[in-house]
Amino acid sequence: MSYAISRRFTLFVAVSAAVAGAAVFVGPDAQAAHADITCSQAYLPLPDPACTPGVLNPDVTQDTIDSTICVSGWTATVRPPTSYTNALKVQQIAEYGYSDTSTSDYEEDHFIPLELGGAPRDPQNLWPEPHYSTDSSGGTSYTKDGVENKLKKAVCNGSVSLSDAQNAIVTDWTTALSSLGL
Repeated sequence: MSYAISRRFTLFVAVSAAVAGAAVFVGPDAQAAHADITCSQAYLPLPDPACTPGVLNPDVTQDTIDSTICVSGWTATVRPPTSYTNALKVQQIAEYGYSDTSTSDYEEDHFIPLELGGAPRDPQNLWPEPHYSTDSSGGTSYTKDGVENKLKKAVCNGSVSLSDAQNAIVTDWTTALSSLGL
């Protein structure tokens, strides 16, 4: 069963479905549909939910974390090549309408990180996240990386469920740790 995820709330439902054993991913027309979207910067430091709602890797569930995300080096086995992400980054920088078009100023980020079971190659789970702060929180792509690592550690040590970590990062990565009491 596949689910097209169009809003963060829908992702919450989809994450719950994935935990229940249903595969969650975006259909084959997602990339073509994405090319026609103009994305808003109004949500920064989060991505525009219409462009980057987040997509899950159906191979990663609470039942499989000990053979996937909690295995050292596992993300390297699913991470897409830079030839793919760099081309997508150029396209998405234009879609987001960033005035700074230098690709070195952005990380082509997995909104739901690979460390938490995000889809590796789906354009609706990837976006050009600025390396620089875009609001008063001071958060950058580097700050989000630290949040991702702490959430993965909490999932792998059993203090937070995979679905709770996924929901927290999709709702607002800048408050994900505090919303989970971490």
